[in-house]
Amino acid sequence: MKKTLLLFVAVIGMMGARADEGMWIPMLIGKNYDEMQRLGLKLTKEDLYSINHSSMKDAILQFGGGCTAEMISSNGLLLTNHHCGYDAIAALSTVDRNLLDNGFWAHSLSEEMPAQGVTALFLQRMEDVTNEVKMAVNGTTGAEYTKAFDAVRKVIEEREGKKGKYVANVKEYFNGNQYFLLIYKRYTDVRLVGNPPRSLGKYGGDIDNWMWPRHTADFSMFRIYADSNNNPKPYAASNVPYHPGKYLPVSVKGQKEGDYAMVMGYPGRTNRYEVSYGVDLAINTVNPSIVAIRDLRLNIMKKHMDADKKTYLQLTGLYSKIANYWKYFIGQTEQLKRLNVVEKKKKSEDKFTTWARATQGMDAGLMSKFELAFDDYKPYAKHATYYGECFRASAMSRMAVALKPLYDYYEKNPKPDADSVKKYITNAQTAYRAAAHDYEKATDMDLFAQMTKMFYENVDKSQMPDIYANVIFNKECVGKKSCAKPKKGELPCFMGTTYEAYAAYVYSHTFLTDSVSFNKFCEAPTFAALKNDAAVLYAYSFANNYKKYAPKVEAFNYRKAELAKEYLREMMVWKEDKMFYPDANSTMRITYGSVLGYEPQDGVHYNYFTTMDGLMAKYKAGDEDFDVPADLVNLYKAKDYGMYADADGKLHTCFITNNDITGGNSGSPCINGNGELIGAAFDGNWEAMSGDIAFDRKYKRTIVCDIRYILFMIDKMGHADNLIKEMEIRK
Repeated sequence: MKKTLLLFVAVIGMMGARADEGMWIPMLIGKNYDEMQRLGLKLTKEDLYSINHSSMKDAILQFGGGCTAEMISSNGLLLTNHHCGYDAIAALSTVDRNLLDNGFWAHSLSEEMPAQGVTALFLQRMEDVTNEVKMAVNGTTGAEYTKAFDAVRKVIEEREGKKGKYVANVKEYFNGNQYFLLIYKRYTDVRLVGNPPRSLGKYGGDIDNWMWPRHTADFSMFRIYADSNNNPKPYAASNVPYHPGKYLPVSVKGQKEGDYAMVMGYPGRTNRYEVSYGVDLAINTVNPSIVAIRDLRLNIMKKHMDADKKTYLQLTGLYSKIANYWKYFIGQTEQLKRLNVVEKKKKSEDKFTTWARATQGMDAGLMSKFELAFDDYKPYAKHATYYGECFRASAMSRMAVALKPLYDYYEKNPKPDADSVKKYITNAQTAYRAAAHDYEKATDMDLFAQMTKMFYENVDKSQMPDIYANVIFNKECVGKKSCAKPKKGELPCFMGTTYEAYAAYVYSHTFLTDSVSFNKFCEAPTFAALKNDAAVLYAYSFANNYKKYAPKVEAFNYRKAELAKEYLREMMVWKEDKMFYPDANSTMRITYGSVLGYEPQDGVHYNYFTTMDGLMAKYKAGDEDFDVPADLVNLYKAKDYGMYADADGKLHTCFITNNDITGGNSGSPCINGNGELIGAAFDGNWEAMSGDIAFDRKYKRTIVCDIRYILFMIDKMGHADNLIKEMEIRK
């Protein structure tokens, strides 16, 4: 087995690297570099990643915890996607000053606006800590492995974090066959600099989302601030713009089909080594459940958002997130079926089993073990999905369930310890603040009622929480005009006959509907207050019921992780001439390839770029998704594109490459062979929505907002020439 271990050390440096597929670790670029050069890269390996001098890694950052951004000036200016800055822009907007709908441009540093809660994370270095971790976990599995891994991870992270100077993370790679330590600097003073109007930043709306051709100006700009020594510091008026170790020059020279294109960023999660049983479960159970739940959530939210502008501004960020992955799961399911992914994986698994039978030390029974694990889990898969997506859909449910640990503590401890209670209260306050951002009473009551109904109608009746039998459908009380008068301080019975009536009952018998009542409880918490709160009892019933099935879900996750780890280890022996890459895990990766069109179906060819002509062809005055500002219409009529026009005289809006990206790459720079910024990646295409599970070279494309369109927006629409002058523009 020594050969197997060596494979993990050298896996990135093997021969046979191919363009397009793969999310490669920058530190271990190895033989990828030869192929990158062949395709047109002019930079050295050290230009891409180095800890000894500034490199491209220093210009790329994780933005807001779930996106990517790039530094585009020496003065802390960064570029990311509009949808990545969406929440921050919405939070800074009011009905009277609607930055989201109208756009915003700071023409001086003093006009930039603090974006609370937005963080910027810069990778300082990576280090292989596989030996240290493996010695600590020492062959453990399941819960024991998790306990041992968490313990050694904590030791390493505390040691390398240097008492808070750095953020240290230990991450699993190759399904837990290898481990890396990543050291970051986190900046928290991030300020909004500019964004186009929503009609342009989200042009095409959910209709065009995940689709090509595309014409969306999906970008926003922020600036990072630091102390006088360029170190992280919370927001302060005395802070100054951050000076990055590296920033990207901007090219307005344009690109043509076949040109080198590379994306660096922080892809969130892929599951490329998933087995056929997992794909089948996604297609037939998990994905359809998520789509149905989110479809109802979106319809309810939209009804209330359309009726009230304040509600719209409060919930629009959440709505966009829900809608994005609602369509994602529709597309993923459709493409997994169209590309016959289950059948293809089964054929590969059969070949693996045949090889394993003939190879000493390999496990020929792995696939049977996978099958058994999934068969054991299937009866609970829908419940698990509905618990996460349906029960937790309302802010009220999320606020209430955060009090369950305190409820459990009181139940087990008749004489509660003040310090323990304080700990539970602190955790509940954190959860309350997070959920309260999404709480708008009328919308939330509607969601609460319909999600409670949907859960009952779709989850196995044998797995129902007792709140349905004891309260919602309680024959002793439901439908009566009156009920036995409760004792003083006790909760009255629910006497309604509809889910809407039950929601009204819950929301009128809880201290969670406003922060004043909640804070009053937190100052003097009692078990009696929890036992007589309708929302807490509702959440307690759901959570306590799920606790019966959680061990089965947990056991499945542990078993699957163990099998997946072994499967990948053996697969890398089986296909030793193949170049493997680890699944995405929200750490920095490089993907490289070319600017390239594609054929989505027989007789149809998609060009590699779109133009302003195409945008205006879709234009519909007054339409929610396809309206544009009058200023843009006038610029189009005058063909006033300035230096941002292509050699063909047109203004190119977006283009596509065959780079390999996923969620988390949003905002990532698309870079040419000279290391120049040519656009911001913001989406994938419909025909390759199966890509997180199965990469398809024929269809997989990355959709990029052309940097020339971005500069045009800043200059011609925003009149922010101060920002244009700040960048290093190469013509």
